[in-house]
Parts: sequence; C-alpha cells; structure tokens
Amino acid sequence: MLKTISFVLNQTKVEAVLNPAATVLDYVRKHQHLTGTKEGCREGDCGACTILVGSLYKNEIEYQTVNSCLMPLGQAEGKHIVTIEGLNSTDLSIIQQTFVEEGGTQCGFCTPGFIVSLTGYLLKNDQYNFDDAIDSMGGNVCRCTGHTTIKRAVKKILSTLSDKNHNESKLLFLISKGIIPKYFEDIPKMLGEIKRKTVSREYEQKPDFLIAGGTDLFVQREADLIKSNVKFVFGENGGDKIWIEGNQCCIDARATVSDFGESKVIQEYFPEMKNFLRLFGSLPIRNRATIGGNIINASPIGDMTSILLALNATLYLEKESKTRQVALKDFYLGYKKLDKEQVEILVKISFEFPKPNTFFNYEKVSKRIHLDIASVNTALQLKVDNGIITKANISAGGVAPIPLYLAKMRKSLLGKKINAETISEAVEAALSEINPITDVRGSAVYKKLLLRQLLLAHFYKLSPELIEAEMIL
Repeated sequence: MLKTISFVLNQTKVEAVLNPAATVLDYVRKHQHLTGTKEGCREGDCGACTILVGSLYKNEIEYQTVNSCLMPLGQAEGKHIVTIEGLNSTDLSIIQQTFVEEGGTQCGFCTPGFIVSLTGYLLKNDQYNFDDAIDSMGGNVCRCTGHTTIKRAVKKILSTLSDKNHNESKLLFLISKGIIPKYFEDIPKMLGEIKRKTVSREYEQKPDFLIAGGTDLFVQREADLIKSNVKFVFGENGGDKIWIEGNQCCIDARATVSDFGESKVIQEYFPEMKNFLRLFGSLPIRNRATIGGNIINASPIGDMTSILLALNATLYLEKESKTRQVALKDFYLGYKKLDKEQVEILVKISFEFPKPNTFFNYEKVSKRIHLDIASVNTALQLKVDNGIITKANISAGGVAPIPLYLAKMRKSLLGKKINAETISEAVEAALSEINPITDVRGSAVYKKLLLRQLLLAHFYKLSPELIEAEMIL
C-alpha cells in the first residue's frame, strides 16, 4: 500500500510515495541514490547505515542517531533525515578532515557511520566528554582495526570545541566550527512548513502490525512488513514518557531505552542506570528500541525485562478503552507465550520507587562486553534494614525459556540476616529453579556457573566483605 510521506532529506523537502514500511536505508540508496549510507548487516549491528533523525520540538530540532536499516520510512514523516551527504559542504567537515589527518579510515566502508555518529553526539550534547563521544560510536564497527586512530581523531576534534560559550547557540557554534553545514539553520522553518499528518490514520482497515521502534520486527519480519498494513505507535519527542504518580514510577510503553536512561526521574533514584544501559545494544538501537517492545518480544534474555522484573513492575494492558493490570513476573506463561490477548496493547509499565536502604544492581555477560545479546543477565533489588533483608526481587535471563523471576531465591533471602551463609543458601536456591539449555551462547553447565557468579557479583558490589574466597571458587 503506497502512501505519501513528507520530510526533509538533508537540505531538500521530499515527498516519498512508497509503502511506509519500506526502510529509510532502501529509500535513500535506491530512490535518492545517496549511497554514502552503506548497507552492511541490515540488523542494526554494524552501524554502516547510520543516519541522523531530527525532530521538531518547541521550534528546535532534537537529533538522534538511528540505524536506517531498521527505521520505517513512515516514521520519517515531518522529520529531518540526514545522511553523510548532508554533512558535506564545499570542503570536508572538520570531523572528516581530522579522520583523514589521523588515519582514522582504511577501507572506508564504515567511515560514514562513524562521521554521522560523532556529529550526532556533538548535536545532542551541550558538554563534551571523550568517553561519552567514544560510546556514541559504539554501534559503528570498523573491521580494519582502525580504532586507535579513530580515538585519536575524536580527541583532536573535541579539543577544537573547548572554547564554546555556554550562552552561545550550539547550532551556530557547530556551524562556525565546520562541524555541520550552514543549512541546518533553516531546518526548523522547513519542517514547520511541512503539513504534519500521521500516516497510520490513513488506514481504514485493521493493521496487521503495530510498529514502535521496530528494532526487532525489521530484523525478523521485514519481508512480511513490506506486504502488510502497518500502524506506527512510536512515541514523539518531548512527551512525558516517564513520570511520577504517588510512589510509583510510570513509563509509557513507547518510551525508548534512551528515554529511560536519560530520564531525570530514573537518574535520581538509580544513579548507575545509565551505565547499566550501556550494555543494551548501541546508542542508535537504544534510541529506537522501546520498553514495551522489549517486554512483548518475550526474549528470555531481554535486558530491560530483566531490569523491570527486579523492580517488580506491573504492566497495563488496554483493550477497547478498558485497562487491566498484570504483574510482569506473572506475564510469561512459556516460551513466547504471554498472559495477553492478541488485541490487547501494552500501554504503560509502573513500579514502586525504592525506599531508603535499597540496593539495585544489574549484571550481564555476553560474547562481547558491550552491544551483544546476553549469554546470561540478572538484576537484583534488595532492601536491608538493621542487617535484615526486608525486600528482595531478583531476575535471571538466559537460564529458562522465559525471563525468570527467581521466586525461590527471594523466599530464601527474606527475613534473613545478610551474611555469607544467607547468600550461599540463596544462590543455591536460585540454581535449583533454573533450566538452561546449550546453544550458541554457551553450554547449560556454563550458563549455570555464570548465573552463580553474577548473583555473587550483586552481593560483592553491595558488601565485598560478605563474599568469601571459597564462595567464588
């Protein structure tokens, strides 16, 4: 089904007449012949197809890096889509030139993604930090082993931006420094002139798919999507996606992992959460992957699901304007089987804010330290009053057909004095309720051992003196 989708591509207004489920990658390469955006893995893993997506909010543009291979064209409606060609001026940008000078490119296939990602970092942030800049390019894979020279280029680029006045317009500053072309000044007006419409409202028939971030759907079922009626439910920038109701933290199911990690509400109660989420895919994936999608996907190793299980979250499912609640720990009935009717939609997630003396931690091991699917993950929330455990919620992923809430471990901990004996008994209780299988991410024996060590890691972070050497060995 063809639809007209209006947006700004680099510095030109365009109207694409295509199925809205077509990917932005295919549109820019095959229809606009902007081949600087490379097609690599087509799974959001290599970063060669990275673009910038700018959304108009309060007369300003907010930019994010996105994998164009996983972004449906329908969600470009009313946005500014920037490919590597859109960062070119008559001369090389300062980023491009510095990559050349420092030898930050070899075969060059991955280079557009690195340039776009670093530009996105500079557009997104007001203060610049080397480690954060490197993290922003975590989803860009260089297979020519040019990482040291790329890091050297990044450090040199950041040094040229140290003279920014805090009162100066970030956009004008980056233009003056040759980071972005001058036409970026005109984009808010250009987007304002585009008559916004929601593509999904044009469908009279019931959609076959609801697409939020689509980071999993476009990997698994792209061929089906392009032949189907789709409805987009991705949350727009600027909305209150995470808010407080009484003692509850509430999350719009359309909120992204980035929304969650950057939320001031979350940062106040969980200062380490942003660091935990660095283990969840790359930044472009976190910018698109939604909390609701991670839950409904029902992967036994879902990162956000593991975190929310340990927070003892509640789900809100809506059907025909009626809402019912179900505890996340009771939501998974079997492998990919949910306590959910087909027509029900997950609209909200909530959990109780932690009280004083509450500890929270998340652990994950994968084949790569960052950005990879977990072999095993686990999260723990523990409340200790006067040395006695008064609240415990623990999750484990990768050790059962479902994201697992460790009920036996919880029971073993509650009411006990926190000491080495209690911890040892609780870990053994956890190992009695798991059922890992051997697969490409490790043997069943390995996963069992891994979970044991990760559970001990929780307590080591809480109180290192409680973990005896014999327990680790």
